[in-house]
Amino acid sequence: MGGENHELLLPLVEEENICLPLPINVVSKYWNVELSMDEAIDIAKKYSGFEGSILIEGIEFAERCGLTCKIVHSSLVELKKIIDLGIPPIVILPGIPEITQHASVITGYNDEEKTILHYIQKGNQEGEQQEGAIPQGIFEKEWSEEGKLLIILAPSEILSSVELEKGSNNDSNFLCFVSEKQNILKNYSQALQSLKQAVDLDVSNSTALNLLGAAMNGQNSPECIKYYEKCIEINNRSFLSFNGLGNFYLKTNQFEKAEDCYSKAIEINPKRSAKIYKNRAYLREKQNKNSDAKDDLKNYLKYYSKAPDRGIIEQAIREL
Repeated sequence: MGGENHELLLPLVEEENICLPLPINVVSKYWNVELSMDEAIDIAKKYSGFEGSILIEGIEFAERCGLTCKIVHSSLVELKKIIDLGIPPIVILPGIPEITQHASVITGYNDEEKTILHYIQKGNQEGEQQEGAIPQGIFEKEWSEEGKLLIILAPSEILSSVELEKGSNNDSNFLCFVSEKQNILKNYSQALQSLKQAVDLDVSNSTALNLLGAAMNGQNSPECIKYYEKCIEINNRSFLSFNGLGNFYLKTNQFEKAEDCYSKAIEINPKRSAKIYKNRAYLREKQNKNSDAKDDLKNYLKYYSKAPDRGIIEQAIREL
């Protein structure tokens, strides 16, 4: 760790797999724990056709190989404390348009420049670790969209010495990650049960509340509203809950409520989703707000350059 920058030196890693995501592989290697890619490939066979990463598979793999994990809602102060203890944390951040979320390894911070440093997969020309610097204010805003969710993966003797602000909600958060795996495997009833158990363990877990809202929304159940609203009450920067509420109100033809929710989500992060603009354009057109609908369709194409329906949308823009 160096001087004012509070940086950790992590190994350069290029290999990853849906069941051994890069952040898990990097942090495991940092602790000199080698996770077999062959084994990860074998585990991934049950997820044939799935695109993306399954973090919980990587976490459970690392735990089987001797590491211990904690998943908590954290803070910027705690994040820095963990880095200063020599532990590289993994954070959950919003994804780029049409990718819901992504995990990133934080390698350090610079208080003088007010930046947070995150791991970049490729080394520089000398083969040395590269870091991406994110302005601290932007990082905290984006991280807050995910309830400042933090994953700590470390040897048990190190992790046991760390006092976490919200360490008690680890089990609840763990179940949230398990539920996502169950959803991918189409074990929907088990996923729902995991989320209900997560909320029972911690009624203030915004991650669990949002996911339970999404599950209920998927069943077209009005019950989703109370879970989304409770999540927003705890984390008023939950883009996903505002977007989920908007989707439910759109499905039930409550256009004014849908527009309000979509607008609040866009205010939180205007670049996170392209589809939200398309949805808002549809309901605005239904309310005879053609000029606003036209602007939304333009934004949809702006943030989704490879939109498969580009031709149809461009025609709609001309006709509005």
